[in-house]
Amino acid sequence: MIKSGDNRQQNFPLIKIESDLTIVGGGLSGVCGAITAARQGLKVTLVQDRSVLGGNSSSEVRLWILGATSHMGNNNRWAREGGVVDEILVENTYRNPEGNPIIYDSILLDKVVSEPNITLLLNTVVYEIAKKDVTTIESATAFCSQNQTSYTLKSPLFCDASGDGIMGFLAGAAFRMGAENKQEFGELFAPDKSYGELLGHSLYFYSKDTGRPVKYTAPAFALDDITKIPRFKSFNAKEYGCKLWWIEYGGRLDTIHETETIKWELWKIVYGVWNHIKNSGQFPEAENLTLEWVGMIPGKRESRRFEGDHMLIQQDIIEQRQHEDAVAFGGWSVDLHPSDGVYSPLPGCNQWHSKGIYQIPYRTLYSKNISNLFLAGRIISASHVAFGSSRVMATGAHVAQAVATAASICKKENCLPADVLELQKMNALQQKLLANGQYIPGIVVKEANDLVQQAKIVASSELQLQQIAENFENQPLEIAVAQLLPLKSGAITPIHFKAFADEKTVLKAEIRISSKTGNFTPDVILDSYTFNLNQGENQLSLKTDILLTADQYIFIVLHKNPAVKIPRSKQMFTGILSVFNTSNPAVSNYGKQEAPDGIGMDSFEFWCPQRRPAGHNIALQLENPITAFSAYNIANGLPRPNTGANAWVAEPNSKNPTIKITWDEVKQLKRIVLSFDSDFDHPMESVLMTHPETVMPFCVRNYKIYDDAGNLLQQKTGNYQTRNEIILSNAISTKSINIEVEHPSANVPASIFEVRIYEN
Repeated sequence: MIKSGDNRQQNFPLIKIESDLTIVGGGLSGVCGAITAARQGLKVTLVQDRSVLGGNSSSEVRLWILGATSHMGNNNRWAREGGVVDEILVENTYRNPEGNPIIYDSILLDKVVSEPNITLLLNTVVYEIAKKDVTTIESATAFCSQNQTSYTLKSPLFCDASGDGIMGFLAGAAFRMGAENKQEFGELFAPDKSYGELLGHSLYFYSKDTGRPVKYTAPAFALDDITKIPRFKSFNAKEYGCKLWWIEYGGRLDTIHETETIKWELWKIVYGVWNHIKNSGQFPEAENLTLEWVGMIPGKRESRRFEGDHMLIQQDIIEQRQHEDAVAFGGWSVDLHPSDGVYSPLPGCNQWHSKGIYQIPYRTLYSKNISNLFLAGRIISASHVAFGSSRVMATGAHVAQAVATAASICKKENCLPADVLELQKMNALQQKLLANGQYIPGIVVKEANDLVQQAKIVASSELQLQQIAENFENQPLEIAVAQLLPLKSGAITPIHFKAFADEKTVLKAEIRISSKTGNFTPDVILDSYTFNLNQGENQLSLKTDILLTADQYIFIVLHKNPAVKIPRSKQMFTGILSVFNTSNPAVSNYGKQEAPDGIGMDSFEFWCPQRRPAGHNIALQLENPITAFSAYNIANGLPRPNTGANAWVAEPNSKNPTIKITWDEVKQLKRIVLSFDSDFDHPMESVLMTHPETVMPFCVRNYKIYDDAGNLLQQKTGNYQTRNEIILSNAISTKSINIEVEHPSANVPASIFEVRIYEN
């Protein structure tokens, strides 16, 4: 028994925790940063002020995770972020294809608590810091409301992934709030005070069909006049959750200190909207619906942005500028919202896409004036305009993985974040990132200790793609379609295909490429064709004398003509994709982006995939086969398509497809890393949406690894993850290994993006 009552003042228990890296903020960025750092041997303290992890992606807010893929509504092909954030999205799609936010919460918790190097503090808020000197944080003080315990958190390095930048603010790190003017960085899209000074918060609700009539009485604080919302006619009984992202408010207030005021206004709106749906008489289909869930905290978009040694700006994004210290990438549109949010007569967002993904430099990921403070998530060093793109969660998580890897170098080299900019350390950082599944556009680093780089590589077969078989129904050209094909530099092989016409008509076709190699915006027409079709079957050919000056994707474009049907194929190949000149209003894609003069944005067409089970490849014949699927692709340092497929792909009819890696002398092998095709083009939204598969159709499910004596080293069945890391219980001595894989299905040949092998 514990008794008290002697009038003496009491103190909360104080626990001191020392670690290599303290991460403040347990949103997706903090989670991915913590897991990345822990796996590289750092002792990590992860501090989260909520009861669940995930921040805006958690069940408390329920926003889907998105990044460069942008709902497959832009021209960024194979652009889903890599590393731990990819691992989480793939895991969630496998376990939780329905997008249940509660299941998603458990996946994040499972990932974090499975790492022995992470100390997780939930419901714990940092409220004070101590400094060793004017530029150095020594420790942070935090308090947990649930166990009434205080913590002193000490480490040589800190990472602020808190969204509002609580640690940076307390430490005196340089920051900004609000929009810069056009003159400061020469950003032509910089908004005036009437549009986009700050992005507001959003708060969502879920409804549920009970199977019987449900009455609803609104609380007194609910918005009583729905017409105060200019877009009130857009409300309906079918949309809920983050599809109502435009229920936004607070852009003219202090989005930190007035968050509670903003939340109450959003509650007022949400309950008023539900009252309108239930009681206006305009939605009879809502009779059996009840309000199942309303967010308790709003999802924040923008508050503080901190200053690093470089500030990401509009030109970095739109011009796709190159940076020697690139460590991550973005690809979401420059997405700004009106300051008045849901009360504004303006569109809910103002999205402008770039022609491709862009590099994010390391110099944006640490404070310019607090020497041991990293920045991650939406608070990195970016102008308000560039923030409109870099703020989204998958991008923020990708950035956090770079930060965590940099922290491991800081520990090893006993240096500070800015010191990593030295050439040798930056090369080491980029090398470690790529080795752990990160993708950095334009950067290829091959590890000296990767034994595959010293090996001879031979496959039992290599795909020589000469035909995409005609084994699916003919589909009308109700929208224009293009087939992407990865070709080597030089001559373009003649391409043959069929077209079935309902009547005599004309079909227009083109061969296109992207003006920037590595992009997937087909803005350059190499050759054009006009075919006069007869009724019935027509045999057509595309021939050109134009030569490709570099390895790249070409687009075989067939323009819209509903009177024409084109044979399609059920066959799917790694690095092969069809795209369509279609629209996706959710991301301001209306088939073509037409930018007015003077805003610094490009005009171009959108050519986007369709989600499976749609989006079949065009059935066609190639006069000369595509030879882009060599076994040596597994060692080229690029484990995803960009200018080529970058994968070994076996012939579809080969039995027991195998790749053999051989050395001239015996090697000691301890660790093997395999990278498979989990379809980097699928955005894998984490909540609300239902995905067509739990396992991506290109992904190798079953494989075996043997040594030179035929001993089985590893067998895997039921794989669905992108990256498989195999650590052998004991190092083995061998001059070769054989990796034997099974085809994922009769219509999808086996492929491997990458193999890395290490002695330790």
